[in-house]
Amino acid sequence: MWALSGLLLTIASTFIQPSVVLPSLTSGDSKIAIEPVSVTLQIGAVLLTGCLGGRNAALLSQIAYIALGLSGFGVFYQGGGLNYLRSPAFGYLIGFVPGAWLCGFLAFLKPPSLERMAISCFGGLLAIHLVGITYLTAVQIPNFNNFQVFFWQYSIQVISGQLLVVCATAVIATISRKLLFY
Repeated sequence: MWALSGLLLTIASTFIQPSVVLPSLTSGDSKIAIEPVSVTLQIGAVLLTGCLGGRNAALLSQIAYIALGLSGFGVFYQGGGLNYLRSPAFGYLIGFVPGAWLCGFLAFLKPPSLERMAISCFGGLLAIHLVGITYLTAVQIPNFNNFQVFFWQYSIQVISGQLLVVCATAVIATISRKLLFY
């Protein structure tokens, strides 16, 4: 059940962009501003599946997600199909598999706490980026300039937004685990 939930959550969250609520910067104005974050909720869905469903459910959900995307279903952010294997972003999608597994493994080592869920989520995010960078390096070896551009685009530029999503995921996972008594 958790694996199927994780798969559906990952697919749905691919197309949802998070936002943050910020106070207005103009003096004397008590209004708030809603600013979009430059990422999708996909990382949060991958890590939440690990935190709630454990390592096996998280692993299965992400393998199914990648299999669906490679088989031609448009579940990836920019579509799907076998041609996605040549995309510099594909390494980060492959990173969902070990990232989800690691997050699920770490989340169930000790009883749930905010610190445990945060460590689990940050560990999963780190695994995703390490696999993505490794894949990017292997695909872009002959052309270092392309590597720099893609590394900036897929790791550096999005990390701040992903860190916000990871923090929110850790809070949601902690509350959910406490409410569900496990």
